[in-house]
Amino acid sequence: MFIGLVTAVAASACYGTGSVLQAVGSRRSAREEAAAAGSGSAGVTAHGGPSLASTAKAAVTWEFILGTVLDFIGFGLGALAARLLPLFLSQTIISANLVITAVLSIKLLGLRLKQLEWASIGVLCSALVLLAVSAGPEGGHHVEMSFHWWLLLITTVLLVGGALLVRRMGANGAIVAGLLSGLGFGALGVGVRILNGVEPFDLGALLSDPALYAILVGGIGGMYVHTVALQIGSVNGATAALVVGETVLPGAVGVLWLGDSSKEGLAWLGAVGFLLAVVSAVGVAYFGQDAHGSAGSQPQPELTKR
Repeated sequence: MFIGLVTAVAASACYGTGSVLQAVGSRRSAREEAAAAGSGSAGVTAHGGPSLASTAKAAVTWEFILGTVLDFIGFGLGALAARLLPLFLSQTIISANLVITAVLSIKLLGLRLKQLEWASIGVLCSALVLLAVSAGPEGGHHVEMSFHWWLLLITTVLLVGGALLVRRMGANGAIVAGLLSGLGFGALGVGVRILNGVEPFDLGALLSDPALYAILVGGIGGMYVHTVALQIGSVNGATAALVVGETVLPGAVGVLWLGDSSKEGLAWLGAVGFLLAVVSAVGVAYFGQDAHGSAGSQPQPELTKR
């Protein structure tokens, strides 16, 4: 379990740093595009959301590329953690990248956190301690093939339909986009856990497993929707919504279908820790949304806010 805890913490650090760097790149791209067009509405759709071209330009800034590299490293570490720990523990630790995102955003994005945001982050850290103390060994890695197909179908519908919905919501869709990206990354974690052809390695079984394609859809789709969320809303708010989606779905799947459990007599402690983690993440999203602005807000001393 120790190796799993270390890899989950390292994955969290990579994801948190990557989110802030991606936000820096997204905002710089939006400023440059607006300046070139001479209008603050450049690169947006009729609904107020970022256009496909705007999102593509944000994705090729050096900050965004570096953040994406960190995301890939985080993915590898997170995949290992998902195989070594119960999903409700591994995904919650990884989702604690919210703390790193919040701290780095103070320096790199020029944001100021409210006392209630700091309190929510403190509760989240405490919840992680409760989860680590209560977690037992991970459950199994095998479920019926129909589960693999359902995972692929649900992940595809959520991300494709959700991406269209977010674009119609425009500037009001940041939290929804963050939640959808979290669900995509959560599905990715579940897919890694149940993936066939890993132990022992079997390329044929790996390529024929629908869970592999659920991983790809969840990862690519989640990254795209997360990029949109970073363009149109608070980086802390979007990341907090991502935490909820990334934590609740795989945690429930692990307990209900994969046999994940707490140590004997400590199930209540794990339940309390899990609940506090989700509530505190929602608290960061709620308390930070107004303070950190949305797309098109006025420039801050260091960087333009969305």
